[in-house]
Amino acid sequence: MSERQRADHQPSEVRLDRFRWWHIDEVLPIEADLFGAEQWSAAMFWNELANGQHYRVATAADGAVLGYAGLAVAPPDEAWVQNIAVRRDAQRRGIGRLLLEALLAEATRLGVRAVLLEVAADNAPAQRLYATYDFEPIGVRRGYYQPSNTDALVMRRIRD
Repeated sequence: MSERQRADHQPSEVRLDRFRWWHIDEVLPIEADLFGAEQWSAAMFWNELANGQHYRVATAADGAVLGYAGLAVAPPDEAWVQNIAVRRDAQRRGIGRLLLEALLAEATRLGVRAVLLEVAADNAPAQRLYATYDFEPIGVRRGYYQPSNTDALVMRRIRD
């Protein structure tokens, strides 16, 4: 997808900010709704923030959290997308794309060439989004997501 096509799909009235500790209580219901028994806990988010990982939160004009995403950087060569989640009633508005672009921009800013992620093998819409940004499948982690025992597809994007 060209830069112009991406720009045409940008959501209106969505703001990206640094994910801070006070957002944790707002993202937990999104986690529970989207990921059920495999949801992240508050402690997991606290750990990510305490370790200086790069997290962004998407908010509406009224300040309500619409989505969030995180990137763990392993300098100098790679970074891992930790999560991208968009509230169900805000999906299909380009917010996930906006969050992914913010993570990729941070990886570029830090000089990281390879960005990797795991995505549920049965999550075709997310896989299509990642493919749009030149992520390619490189492996499968059998039974990665627990307790559902769902496989994870490992995808990688290498920047020239």
